[in-house]
Amino acid sequence: MKKKTFVILAIFSLLGISSQSHAQQTAKQIIDLSYETTKLAGSEAVSTMTIMDGKGNERVRKIAQVTKLEDNGDTEKKLIRFLEPADVKGTGLLIFDYKEKDDDMWLYMPSLRKIRRIISSEKAKSFMGSEFSYADMTPPILDNFNYKILNEENINGILCWKIESIPLDEDVADENGYSKKISWIAKSDYVPRKAIYYDLDEELYKELTIFEIREMDSVKKKYRAIHLQMDNIQNGRKSVLIINKIILNPNVKNDYFTSRYLERE
Repeated sequence: MKKKTFVILAIFSLLGISSQSHAQQTAKQIIDLSYETTKLAGSEAVSTMTIMDGKGNERVRKIAQVTKLEDNGDTEKKLIRFLEPADVKGTGLLIFDYKEKDDDMWLYMPSLRKIRRIISSEKAKSFMGSEFSYADMTPPILDNFNYKILNEENINGILCWKIESIPLDEDVADENGYSKKISWIAKSDYVPRKAIYYDLDEELYKELTIFEIREMDSVKKKYRAIHLQMDNIQNGRKSVLIINKIILNPNVKNDYFTSRYLERE
């Protein structure tokens, strides 16, 4: 009987430690985990982006994307290429997303037949006419922001941490295009469910809503948002991105992440 009681107490003790550890996580640690939980060893995907103006007019674009993790997960390489329509076909964006330093981005425009580097001051600009910016294509450097847990809220029945992220200085704010971001991170899987952005004048700017998430790696608990929408509150425009097909592929070819491949049309 004593042995059984001891085992039960030990289990409750472990559960208490686990719960306490979860409760003691800092806002920064939660944000870091939210970045890591969406990084796949490698992936291939085809997506549809629909761009809508304030009058309801639509432009639809088909996109292919490949990703691969390197440097023990500290670098994520991405190649994004537009497949349709004809006016953007062949346009490509190559990204080297580094965990602790500024990303490298290169844009290839078929009409110019040359690769152009995206510099830091351009990253807050619109990505191919959408409400997503170049900065939205990758997570920012974790140490460039101050974080604070505001409270907990339910988003569509999912309990989330509500976390505030504020740039450390004006240069970081300018590069990312916002003075403040509020994120709702699910407590169950650390995947973001919603975010709102404030512009450099601290006015409400954009709202990101994630409608659907897919578990891509059940062993490593990795996920990918496959239906998301960015609404521009100030001008009424919105962009919807839906991943139509995605596969986990750790063996994505390194050749995809080169300037020579970027120039292929």
